[in-house]
Amino acid sequence: MKVTDFLGSNMIVANLAADTKAGVLAELSRHLASQLEGVDAEVLRRVLEEREALASTAIGDGIAIPHGKMDAVGRLVGALGRATEGIEFDSIDGKPTHLVFMLVAPASSTGVHLKALARLSRLFRDADFRQRLMAAPDAAAMYQVITAEDAKY
Repeated sequence: MKVTDFLGSNMIVANLAADTKAGVLAELSRHLASQLEGVDAEVLRRVLEEREALASTAIGDGIAIPHGKMDAVGRLVGALGRATEGIEFDSIDGKPTHLVFMLVAPASSTGVHLKALARLSRLFRDADFRQRLMAAPDAAAMYQVITAEDAKY
């Protein structure tokens, strides 16, 4: 599975304006909803916050992968946001989060959702990959980093 299967170049926010976990979830929800017909940003934000209430999706090393399910998306989709200064996301390592990859799947899907989470977890373990995303000057360059990494698989 390639990240570009569920992340379009229009789904990257290179400079998140929000500086809190709740703010980032709202900002990425609004961004995704603005790009996909039929997705309500407020409903999506609530889905993500309900999942976060169970346990933080910040996996450490400056990465968070908030995820949830809602039928309005129709297929697995993602959005990536970058917080250069870092934000508090209740990370397991206690460090600020810089890269937030939001993943949303239809309520009926399980397999593809889990495969995507596993792929993202493996990918973000690579410190060089994370550094290249952080160094990219804009959303287009961030997408190029992801495309180049996808080409290796």
